[in-house]
Amino acid sequence: MMIEQRRSTAAYVLLVAGFVVASLNLRPALAGVSPLLDEIMRDLGLSPAAGGAVTTVMVVCLGVLAPLAPLFAGRIGLDRTLLAGLLILATGVVLRSSDGVAGLYAGAAVAGCAIAIMNVVMPAVVKQHFPERVGLFTGIYVSGLVVGAAGASGLMVPLERATGQDWRVVAASIAVPAVAAALLWLPQAVRPAPRRGGNNGPRPYAALLRRRVTWYVTAFMGLQSLTFYVMLAWLPTIFVEAGLPADQAGYLLGLTNLAQVIATLTVPVHAGKAATQVPHVLGAALLTVVGYLGVWFLPTTVPWVWMLVLGVGQGASIALALLIITLRAPDPASVTALSAVAQACGYVLAALGPLLIGLLRQLSGGWTLPLAVGVGFCLVQMAFGALAGRPPAR
Repeated sequence: MMIEQRRSTAAYVLLVAGFVVASLNLRPALAGVSPLLDEIMRDLGLSPAAGGAVTTVMVVCLGVLAPLAPLFAGRIGLDRTLLAGLLILATGVVLRSSDGVAGLYAGAAVAGCAIAIMNVVMPAVVKQHFPERVGLFTGIYVSGLVVGAAGASGLMVPLERATGQDWRVVAASIAVPAVAAALLWLPQAVRPAPRRGGNNGPRPYAALLRRRVTWYVTAFMGLQSLTFYVMLAWLPTIFVEAGLPADQAGYLLGLTNLAQVIATLTVPVHAGKAATQVPHVLGAALLTVVGYLGVWFLPTTVPWVWMLVLGVGQGASIALALLIITLRAPDPASVTALSAVAQACGYVLAALGPLLIGLLRQLSGGWTLPLAVGVGFCLVQMAFGALAGRPPAR
C-alpha cells in the first residue's frame, strides 16, 4: 500500500511538473523575437515592415490554425497532442534560425502552429487531469504563460552578451525548454488515451456553435486579447512620445507583465469557486479601462501606478477568459472545441488591433483618437465578458 501511494504521489508530481513546464513554453517563441528584431533585420536585410511580419505571422497562426487542435486531440488524445505541440514548437524555433529569410518565416509559421495547438488543448488538459481544481490550475498555467513571455523578452539580449553568440543561436535556444517539457510530459503521452465517447469528434462543434454562450466567450476572448496586444505593441511608443526616456518606457512595460503574474495566480482560484464570474470580469475590465485612461490623460504622472492597474486588469482578463472556456463546457472534448472556436476567432481579431490603432495614430497625428477607441474596445469587452461570465441556464 505504501509503495503504491508513493508511486501515485510521484506520478502526480511528474504530471504537475510537466504541465507547469509546458505552460512556460506558450509564449517565449513569440516574446523572444522582439529584443532581437533589430539584429535580425540588419543581418537579413529586412525592412521594419518585413521584420514586424515575423511576429504577425505567428499571431495570425494562433487564430487560423487553432482548429487543428481538436482534430489531433480526437485522433491521438489530449496528452499526445500536447506532446506533439511541444515537439513541433522546438522544430519551428530551430528552423526559424537556420536558413535565411525563407527559414525565418517558415519557422515562425511552424512555431505559431505549435503554439496554436497548445493554446487550445491546455484548458482541456486542465479539465481532464484536474477537474476538481480548475481555478487553481488555470491560474498556474496562465501564470506560466506570462512568466515565460516576460522571461524570454528579458533574457534574450543578456544571453546573447553572456555567450557571445549571434541571434540565431540565442533564438534557437528557446527550443531547449520545449524539449525539456516534452520529456517531462512523455509519461502522460505514452499511457493509453482515455476512451472517447460519443461527445468527441465533430459533435461538440455542432452543439457548441448553436449556443449563444459560445459566441459570448469567443467575443470576450478576442476583445481582451485585442486590448492586450494594442498596449503590448504601442505602450513604449506612447510613453516615449509623451516625453519619457526609452529605457523607462521599457521598464514600465515590464512592470505591467509583473502585475499580470500576480493577477493570473490569484483571480482564477477565487473566480473558479464562485457561482458566477461576472463580478470578476467587470472588475478586471474596469481596471483595464482605468489603465488606458491613465496612459491617455496622465502618461508622465505616476506612470507606474497606471502600469500596475493595467497589468492586474489585463492579467485577470486573460485568466478569466481561459477559465470561462474550461467552465462553460462539460467535458474535455467540448472544452477543446470551445477553446478552438474562441481562440481561432479571438486571435484573428486581436491581430487587427495594433494595426487599427497604428492607422488611427497615423491619420489623427496623436494618441487621443486611438486611445479613445481602445477604451471603447475595453467597454465592449466588459459587456461580452459579463454575458460569458454568467452561469449557464439549467
